[in-house]
Amino acid sequence: MTHTWNYLPITPEEEEVSQRLTHELGISPILCRLLAQRGIKSAAAARKFFRPQLPDLHDPFLMKDMDVAVERLNRAMGRKERILIYGDYDVDGTTAVALVYKFIQQFYSNIDYYIPDRYNEGYGVTTTGVDYAASTGVGLVIVLDCGIKAVDEIAYAKSKGIDFIICDHHVPDSVLPQAVAILNAKREDNTYPYEHLSGCGVGFKFMQAFALSNGIEFHHLIPLLDLVAVSVASDIVPIMGENRILAYHGLKQINSNPSVGLKAIIDVCGLSDKEITVGDIVFKIGPRINASGRIQNGKEAVDLLTEKDFSLALEKAGQINQYNETRKDLDKSMTEEANRIVAQLDGLDQRRSIVIFNEAWHKGVIGIVASRLTEIYYRPAVVLTRTNDLATGSARSVSGFDVYKAIEHCRDLLENFGGHTYAAGLSMKAENVPAFTKRFEAYVAQHILPEQTSAVIDIHAEIDFKDITNRFFLDLKKFNPFGPENIKPIFCTHHVYDYGTSKVVGREQEHIKLELVDNKSNNVMNGIAFGQSSHVRFIKSKQSFDICYTIEENTHKRGEVQLQIEDIKPNS
Repeated sequence: MTHTWNYLPITPEEEEVSQRLTHELGISPILCRLLAQRGIKSAAAARKFFRPQLPDLHDPFLMKDMDVAVERLNRAMGRKERILIYGDYDVDGTTAVALVYKFIQQFYSNIDYYIPDRYNEGYGVTTTGVDYAASTGVGLVIVLDCGIKAVDEIAYAKSKGIDFIICDHHVPDSVLPQAVAILNAKREDNTYPYEHLSGCGVGFKFMQAFALSNGIEFHHLIPLLDLVAVSVASDIVPIMGENRILAYHGLKQINSNPSVGLKAIIDVCGLSDKEITVGDIVFKIGPRINASGRIQNGKEAVDLLTEKDFSLALEKAGQINQYNETRKDLDKSMTEEANRIVAQLDGLDQRRSIVIFNEAWHKGVIGIVASRLTEIYYRPAVVLTRTNDLATGSARSVSGFDVYKAIEHCRDLLENFGGHTYAAGLSMKAENVPAFTKRFEAYVAQHILPEQTSAVIDIHAEIDFKDITNRFFLDLKKFNPFGPENIKPIFCTHHVYDYGTSKVVGREQEHIKLELVDNKSNNVMNGIAFGQSSHVRFIKSKQSFDICYTIEENTHKRGEVQLQIEDIKPNS
């Protein structure tokens, strides 16, 4: 794939802020420019960014309906009502259910949890789930990471005398369900100062408010932050503001004293002797938790995340790891099949979106396939399969394009939909798929920007190898945890040369292990370029070239810096 390198500009105001921060903080001007680009304008704000503090979390009672939700939960416990914790089958939903269940269970025993079956019930609050609650004598359901659009289902629950508290972060419709309380900072009448919490994050804020109302000290909540960090990383929400505080301290918890279930997953992933990062959660821990709901039932993930016996947790983690292996096989075969279908689409070069429908595909993996197609073809993708009488599927988007709004534009063709800017779920009658495909394409073609239709690498700063000192690297590490709105910086260095020792590596000789020099210093920099072995002949030709890269710690030589090369371009 040919990438366009986009050199991110710095405004005069940001340059002025950067110079002031350089003077006040005494760190590299390059890093101060990165701070300025993140909207950090003072030394005090920079210190809070580098060392997020738990006391800076917002008062949970600022969230609309929080006082009502806490009062209803307290009343349920006082009356000894049966409480059901209900959530979505993905990482965010299962971590949210585990968090709320684990915390309340410390003080109250008449409690249960429920995860709908992806295949038999589908997404969100279901009549089957409501019937389960009624049959087990539940008086209060706390629903997490879903429920904001469950108008009919919650009305049905109300007719059976069951109350709902909704903790969600998906975009609501104009009509809200008849729940006792709706905790969602994306409500039109929102009063909360931060709207980007994950579903698990909303559950944490509910428990924080519950603890405050009952005189439970905050330190009892800290062990739950590992689950919040997993949800924040996996659900691709911004890691700035309150999410940064939660993710920062959640990662500390994961690395110092993870819960029994997470420790078992960490062991199964082969990460037990490593400092866990957001990347480890996104690529290793999260997919395994997700695999449970994709292949079998998400309840197994909650069983693992709430397990107290480590030997039992290891057994459950091993089973979930097997689901992940199955998921990977399905992912590979379905992506190959999807690619064949896309290659045969009429006028592919002119299309701005991809919509494909295959009745036989495994419902649990279509979201991953949609992500793969978005990465390969760099356009919004919708992948559909048949579930009962409906075409159901997942949508994924490219950077900067709101796929939720594109789907909402087609809402009269849909039975159900929900999601975020970059990921959404939807269902429709199978006969509506052609009309949906046409209208979705028309909307995308009209609203997508030219720069959103090709693979772009944003370059945050142009630097020389002499800039990459130990102090620079240590200060750069303070920008962790990285994620949306705090993307890991990509640097560019021009006119670099092979030191003479670069070589192709990997089982299929697909990567390049590099040793590079530039013409500004004597530093020899180690690097790895994954999947870029096609460049090796040019690199060995002794001509200079440009590289863009992130700066990492060498996992094999602790304390040593390694460049992870994103792209290589010959000098023009």
